[in-house]
Amino acid sequence: MENAAHLDEARDPLIIAERWKDEGRDVAIATVVATWGSAPRPVGSHLVIDADGNFHGSVSGGCVEGAVVTEAIDVIGTGAPKMLEFGVADETAWRVGLSCGGSIKVLVERLG
Repeated sequence: MENAAHLDEARDPLIIAERWKDEGRDVAIATVVATWGSAPRPVGSHLVIDADGNFHGSVSGGCVEGAVVTEAIDVIGTGAPKMLEFGVADETAWRVGLSCGGSIKVLVERLG
C-alpha cells in the first residue's frame, strides 16, 4: 500500500511543481476553476508548466493543454495571472480541440 501512495505522489502535479521549484525552475500552475456542461476535467484539476514548456497534469484531458502551456509561459515571464476560458462556442476552443460540449475556466498563476 505504501508504494501506491508513493506513485500517487509521483504523479501529483502540485508535488511536481514543488519539486521543479526546488530545482530552480520558473513554474506556473493552471487550475480548472469552473466548468459548464460536459467538461473533460473537474474543478480543481491542475497542470504545472515550466518556462521551457515542460508540463505535467491535465486541465482538459489533452484538448486545450497546448494553448494553456503557451499562456503559462507568458505568465511566467510577466508574473501577471490570467483567466482563460474555453468552450464549444469559442472559435479558439474548436481550433485547439475542446469539442466535448462543455466549457472550462482555467486560472494560470506563476508560483512564487
